[in-house]
Amino acid sequence: MLHSRISFFERYLTVWVGLCIILGLILGETFPQLSQVFEAFEIQGYPVIVAIALFLMIYPIMVQTDFKEIIRAGKSVKPLTTTLILNWLVKPFTMAFIAWLFFRVFLSDFVGYEMGSEIMGGMILLGIAPCTAMVLVWGYLSRGNMGHVVVMVAINSLTMVVLYGPLAVLLLPVADVPVPLGRVAFGVLAYVGIPLVAGYFTRKIMLETKGEKAFEEFTNKLHYVSPAALLFTIVAIVTPQSSIVLSNPLLVLFILIPLTIQIIVIFGVGYFASKKLGLTYDDAAPTAQIAASNHFEVAIAMAITLFGIDSGATLAAVTGMLIEVPVMLLLVQICLKTQHWFPKSRD
Repeated sequence: MLHSRISFFERYLTVWVGLCIILGLILGETFPQLSQVFEAFEIQGYPVIVAIALFLMIYPIMVQTDFKEIIRAGKSVKPLTTTLILNWLVKPFTMAFIAWLFFRVFLSDFVGYEMGSEIMGGMILLGIAPCTAMVLVWGYLSRGNMGHVVVMVAINSLTMVVLYGPLAVLLLPVADVPVPLGRVAFGVLAYVGIPLVAGYFTRKIMLETKGEKAFEEFTNKLHYVSPAALLFTIVAIVTPQSSIVLSNPLLVLFILIPLTIQIIVIFGVGYFASKKLGLTYDDAAPTAQIAASNHFEVAIAMAITLFGIDSGATLAAVTGMLIEVPVMLLLVQICLKTQHWFPKSRD
């Protein structure tokens, strides 16, 4: 059973995230050799240390997930359909429109045409990459239906392989966009596969051999592991990107504004649609969160591949990583305070 109480640590998680972003920037500038250490130990472009942190972030969530909920979630048509429509038919196009509005209209005189094009490209790469790992944390913290989250992470990962390339070709001024199959496959394995299997067998073996009480004591000990691993992951991801961020502070500010608007708008659309469709809170919260989140690791990799590491596109993708975590944590708090908006049970 997921914890219903909000601890001091969780209540101020946004503050800790902000401090970890600052710490990552400081470490990256003070010890630039850390980036080389990260690059020396990589699997499909992911530093091994980040992969370990991701496992520690997701495993406690999987242990506390009732796997019968995953089976039930796979049969729930409305939340699955709503999430797919928001991720693939709404979000990519709202992101493209907001990027155009800001960097072709509002801020075009400040950033210039070429840089504006690159930033738009990075934002679009974010918009067509639905979130995987982080959304498991958002669903957990907001006491959502983890079965729905796990199912949608798997479906989105598979759908990304099919739709990422065509959407990039449609929305980017690029003729040939490769789908990072190895990176996507490794992401699914690291984010979902290994933690899912480990969590399932931990739960099954402990309940069968130790009983419910011992299992609850074990999960209580894991309570802080997931958010602590999230904070470590942020430091590990921000550190090698510090030079990109700190060398373009004004551009980062310009990019933060439309990305924040995009996250909030898509979350609002998903939350409102969930309410109108009569979804329960535990389905509505993750439905809106999945739609609002982005797979910034893939977006950063694709921005570097297509535009170069010093491009506006890469800066936009990295900025998406910086802003998404604190904004999503604020939206988690909104979810927790608005549970009464939704019906208590499924139709």
